Amino acid sequence: MTKNLFIPVLSLSLIMAFGCSTKNKESGNDHQDHEAMGEDWKEMDDFHMVMAEAFHPYKDSSNLEPAKQNAAELMEAADKWAQAPIPEKFEEDDEVKFKINQLKVDAATFVDVVKAGDDKAIGESLTKLHDLFHELQESWYGSHGEMNHH
Repeated sequence: MTKNLFIPVLSLSLIMAFGCSTKNKESGNDHQDHEAMGEDWKEMDDFHMVMAEAFHPYKDSSNLEPAKQNAAELMEAADKWAQAPIPEKFEEDDEVKFKINQLKVDAATFVDVVKAGDDKAIGESLTKLHDLFHELQESWYGSHGEMNHH
């Protein structure tokens, strides 16, 4: 009975191994490729982590509590991003510099909107902040290929 299972199991293992190795090469996992080439933007990634925690519950189920709880952390991450050295590819890009500074301003505004307590305004402010973040993320990944959506 074990002989009868050996060939299908071996075949399946080979197919999975080949499929995974081909997929990794073809998928162009840009985030890993950037890290391997030393092309990452830590402050963008740090902001992204906080934004994902704040935005997804709102987007997925209109839950603003995580956004409210993470408002100060979003502002802090945006502030650190705005103060950090800009990557070489953006040294001459005034639009990207402007957007990073605008993100800092919008994050501070978001904190004030959260304090005011109007859920509709909080959702609108969070969405605006999220959309601006995505514009920056698209600028970064745009010249490298596929963007890492959250």
